[in-house]
Amino acid sequence: MPKLTVQDKGTFEVRDGQRLVLAIAEQGIDILHRCGGKARCTTCRVEFIEGEPAQMTAAERNKLQDQQNLGAFRLSCQLLCDRDMTVKVLMTRTSNQLDDSGPTPAEQITPEPEWT
Repeated sequence: MPKLTVQDKGTFEVRDGQRLVLAIAEQGIDILHRCGGKARCTTCRVEFIEGEPAQMTAAERNKLQDQQNLGAFRLSCQLLCDRDMTVKVLMTRTSNQLDDSGPTPAEQITPEPEWT
């Protein structure tokens, strides 16, 4: 099982292949996912400290390029926990004073991933 370390929150064992956004939320961290994990809103952003995957989905790359954020952060809704990772969650429900984090993302990456 991969280990996920969330800066200032702790280290957790997570399911291999689980979406990163869901793994973070399951630890009680109120990460935002306003679009429901579809690579549209960029609120599920994380900064990698260690273990950043080299691959990304075309949806993530396109969204980050369109907003001129490629290389600034990653979208946790488009990443799988397939290795040990250390991340910093950049946007939370609490820090943005919102009532909820957004619709719950599906178990599988959406849209259907095209890996680049």
